[in-house]
Amino acid sequence: MPEPTSHAALSSAPWNTAELIDYQAGAIVSRQILKQKTGSVTLFAFDAGESLSEHTTSFDAVALLLDGRARITIGGAPHVVATGQSILMPAGIPHAVAADERFKMLLMMLRGE
Repeated sequence: MPEPTSHAALSSAPWNTAELIDYQAGAIVSRQILKQKTGSVTLFAFDAGESLSEHTTSFDAVALLLDGRARITIGGAPHVVATGQSILMPAGIPHAVAADERFKMLLMMLRGE
């Protein structure tokens, strides 16, 4: 399986995204697979009970769930996002992420104009 670290590696062969990161007991694991001036793509694996407290970012972010279910609160409104589903976390709007069960997600941060 290729290690996606550059445009060349990303475009050279397909890979199974969920297999690029493993769960770790009692932890949130992250792996950045692409970083550009215009944004980044990062994988996360949350163990059950882990969370990111409410925060804001200057980037729009799209979370794509690869495995499990996440509870994502955006602007005070909770959402349950399951495998295969995506959700937009707009720039400047407070959001939080919690794992009632373990999950993996691909987070795409997009810099606005």
